Amino acid sequence: MQRTILIIDDKADVRLSARFLLNNYGYEILEADSPVVGLSVLQAQTVDLVLLDMNFAFDTTSGEEGLYFLRKLDELVQAPAVVAMTAWANTELVVKALHSGACDFIEKPWDNSRLTQIIENALKLSALGQKNEALKQTIADNTPDIHLICHSPAMQHLKAQIDRVAQSQANILFTGENGTGKSTLANYVHQVSNLSGEFVEVNMAAVPESLFESEMFGHTKGAFTGADKSRIGRFELAKEGTLFLDEIAEMPVSQQAKLLRVLESGHFEPVGSSQTQFAKPRILSATNADIVMMVAQNRFRQDLLYRVNTITIEVPSLAQRKEDIPALAEQFLLRHQQAHHRDDLCFSPCALRALQSHQYPGNLRELSHVVERLVLLSVNTQIVREDIDTLLMNNPRENISQTGTLPLMTLADAEQALLTQALTSTQGQTLEAAALLGISKSAIYRRLEKYDIAAKDFIQ
Repeated sequence: MQRTILIIDDKADVRLSARFLLNNYGYEILEADSPVVGLSVLQAQTVDLVLLDMNFAFDTTSGEEGLYFLRKLDELVQAPAVVAMTAWANTELVVKALHSGACDFIEKPWDNSRLTQIIENALKLSALGQKNEALKQTIADNTPDIHLICHSPAMQHLKAQIDRVAQSQANILFTGENGTGKSTLANYVHQVSNLSGEFVEVNMAAVPESLFESEMFGHTKGAFTGADKSRIGRFELAKEGTLFLDEIAEMPVSQQAKLLRVLESGHFEPVGSSQTQFAKPRILSATNADIVMMVAQNRFRQDLLYRVNTITIEVPSLAQRKEDIPALAEQFLLRHQQAHHRDDLCFSPCALRALQSHQYPGNLRELSHVVERLVLLSVNTQIVREDIDTLLMNNPRENISQTGTLPLMTLADAEQALLTQALTSTQGQTLEAAALLGISKSAIYRRLEKYDIAAKDFIQ
């Protein structure tokens, strides 16, 4: 794509010289003989960069006309990059121009190679800045306005706990069963904390041990085989914001010391770099494991636990917050209707009571899965009790609870049978099967590999 450069200088020979040079590099050139004319050009045409003389015939030393132009740029919705130039070696003017928005400075007469290099760098920085602003806006647009459903005493107590500590800088460890919504609560803490940075989430169970440092701290181009470009790590992405370490107990012990060092000092080096960087995001963590027992078994470092659990918050299971199920079901219904392009469904009161009476070992994740299947399978506009009874009859856990017994078999055979039933019930959806079985994502993947079971074989 051809870039457009506006040259603002009151000397025609300077503009002509710059035009000949920059045309050879493929730039489209516009000209103006004063800042006022230059501003009118910007209002009429899209310009990527302005090459701005700071001193004009009216005042050849102070640079006031050039500074005026830079001030007026602030009124534009999308201002171009500016490279300032002058025939006067005036350090004070250079500083003023840079503080007023110029991205670089060059003296006249210029060196051709230096001028083209400065322009190229300025255009790259400008494009990067625009992408960054677009990314920030996308993140802001996609950041959910999290509303916690707290009709139950258990959730009212939890929300009171969170609201007391959310605006502090205390690190929080969320504990509780799988599927209880720990990630949503971490998002809520970030949302009400008013931190200036972003919320960055990383599932520690999904990070391969060999890529741990690259994922967390970033790497430089060529740092290892396959590193064809530099990458920013999660710590730097979460700078001034929140870093959420989900399933922290799944971290290998060998990596825990590296994480502890960075949590203590905030200093780290990207893989392949000797340059130390600093980032001190707020740390939120979550686990469904008995982490105290893991410490006793030397599977989790005690000093790391002390670092991440300044505050420990136990998240209640869905069985402990039955009063919330109708509102949660309505919330999931709205979400899944939007995802599957249905806007005509509602629950009957009896259907909501039926959902409330069901047991959810998989907690919120299981309830969400049940509601999604109702959205996909419902023929009528109102979901009634019979729809729910029919759906839940196919739940392997419900079938077990009705018979009360299991046929005798080896533990390995029972585990394999339950995996098969869960995957059949969820049509091969691994995470939902894990929720039904009350195990983590990494745990179900280990068992699938152990028994050579392919989740894709269950997709209908």
